[in-house]
Amino acid sequence: MTTQNPKKIVIEVIYKADYCLPCLYMDETVREVVPKYVKYVDYQRVDFLKGQGKKRFLELSNALFGEEGVRKHFRLVPVPSLFINGELFFDAIPPKFELEEAIEEVLLEKGLCDK
Repeated sequence: MTTQNPKKIVIEVIYKADYCLPCLYMDETVREVVPKYVKYVDYQRVDFLKGQGKKRFLELSNALFGEEGVRKHFRLVPVPSLFINGELFFDAIPPKFELEEAIEEVLLEKGLCDK
């Protein structure tokens, strides 16, 4: 699900459904910010109640808490949450300026843009 272009970073929002208002607002926040970074960012919404979203949700949960944490202790990634390149960055809706700062920080680390 996250085939990554080496010249781009991947932002993923863990999303339950449209009736989940925090999910909806996090998705809207990302969609408002991403066009500013269209050359550098791929955005993917992880609809964890559907198809490939279930698998990706489990992959991210295992990466964050370990397989034992998920299977034995039922630790799962927060809903909604925002990952950049598979790393949890926000577990609540970030203000736009914080999301922009996080994107720019990762882009600088990856050498994808100058600031």
